[in-house]
Amino acid sequence: MAEEIKSIVAAAVPGRRHPRSNLPTAAEDSGSYTEPARCPNRKRGETAAHIALKRLALLWAQSRGYSVCAFEVQLPRCRFRADLAAYRPNGKEIGAAAIFECKQAFPDLRRDNGCSAVTAKRLEKVFQRRQVLEKNLRIHYPALRIPDSLFSDFDSHNFAAIEHRGYARVLRELSALQNRLFDCTKFERLIRYRCANLFFLVVSNRLFREPEIPFGWGALIESEGELVLARKPLWNDVTSANRLKLLERIAAAGTRLLNKQSEITFDDVCAARNRACP
Repeated sequence: MAEEIKSIVAAAVPGRRHPRSNLPTAAEDSGSYTEPARCPNRKRGETAAHIALKRLALLWAQSRGYSVCAFEVQLPRCRFRADLAAYRPNGKEIGAAAIFECKQAFPDLRRDNGCSAVTAKRLEKVFQRRQVLEKNLRIHYPALRIPDSLFSDFDSHNFAAIEHRGYARVLRELSALQNRLFDCTKFERLIRYRCANLFFLVVSNRLFREPEIPFGWGALIESEGELVLARKPLWNDVTSANRLKLLERIAAAGTRLLNKQSEITFDDVCAARNRACP
């Protein structure tokens, strides 16, 4: 098994994925989009406070035995990227994996902390309200019908023409709930997808609110330049294949960063490969 782990790390060399895999990653899910940091190596849109939290999380993880770490790791089995992913070796056995998400502003924290069950229930009620409104509007405003189908029962209606405020409000809420259901449940989905054994939310002291920490996540609070464990995370059983896959992603992210620091591009790798294999 140890040899298998070594082969996976060695396989995470540049050039074996899409050419864009060696380019700097976008500032998705970074949790900060204000107060730009004056740092030449920072991600676009990342703040100084967010960078500081990531550094503290990296230091905390390594001090707890998670010696294999990388920033901005694309997680397996989902479309999300972790601020920091870490792996703790366990001799000849497959080790444990942990994910750290850093948040330095309330809007960013609450954006990813939605509950799909509550949102879906509210979405169903709003959708039913929309159906009732459209049924009544068809009766009271027959002129809104657009004869665009073979059968009149399937004709469309231009409800926007009358500028009904209640109907417009329902449409806005419906759109917001749909976006929240599909784009604002990151914390819940990472637990559900079993992306790692442990999950940690890293926040500043002023952001910590015990009820707002997502279920199953641990809480690391920044205090006087150090992280303090305010709540322990729940352990998640993850298959060996998924942990090895995350280890591979960590190795690939580390290679991308090393290439960037060494100013090695994908074209350089392709040229070297062609010279080695004529």
